[in-house]
Amino acid sequence: MKVIVIGATGTIGGAVARQLTERGHEVVRAARRGPVKADLEDRASLDALFAAVPDADAVVCCAASGRLTPLDSPSDDDFTVGLEGKLLGQVHLARRALRHLPDGGTIVLTSGVFERPTPGGAFGALVNAGLDAFVEAAAIELPRGLRLTAVRPGWVAETLAAMGLDPADGTPADEVARRYLDALEGAPS
Repeated sequence: MKVIVIGATGTIGGAVARQLTERGHEVVRAARRGPVKADLEDRASLDALFAAVPDADAVVCCAASGRLTPLDSPSDDDFTVGLEGKLLGQVHLARRALRHLPDGGTIVLTSGVFERPTPGGAFGALVNAGLDAFVEAAAIELPRGLRLTAVRPGWVAETLAAMGLDPADGTPADEVARRYLDALEGAPS
C-alpha cells in the first residue's frame, strides 16, 4: 500500500513511517519542510500534495499539534492556536483525501486525549472532542468504501522527555505508532 504520512519528521510521524516501511508499505514522507510538502494550515499545500502523489492508497496525519495555554490567556489568538491546523486543517485534509484516494482507501487523523485534566489543556480538549465528533459523523458519509478514523494518543514519552518532564508518564512513540498502523490496516482498536 502507498501511504502518505504527514508529519513524518516528527516524533510520532517518524515512528509511523518507519513501522510502515518495515511492514513493506511504500511511504511518502510529507512535512512542512522537505521534498514533499504538506502544511495543515495551508490548503493549497494539501492540494499540491495530492497532485504530487496522485496514486496514494491512504493518508495518515501525525502533524496535528497545539500547545498548552491557560484559559485566562489575555490573547484569543494564543488560546486558539491549533484551531486552524489541528482541527480545521485535518478536516480540510480529509475532504481532499476522499476526492483522491482509490476505492477502499483510508484516512487516519490525529485527535488526542488528556488522561486527567491538565492546566492549559482546555482548548486542546475542545479541539480533540471536535475532531472526534467530526470523524464519527463524517465516517458514515464517505463514498466508495473509504474509511476515516482518528487515533487519540495521550502524552508521548519522548515529547515529555524533550519538555524536561518524566517520560514514564507517557507512552513510547513506537507503541503509539502501532495504534496508527492498526487503524490504517483495519485492526479493531
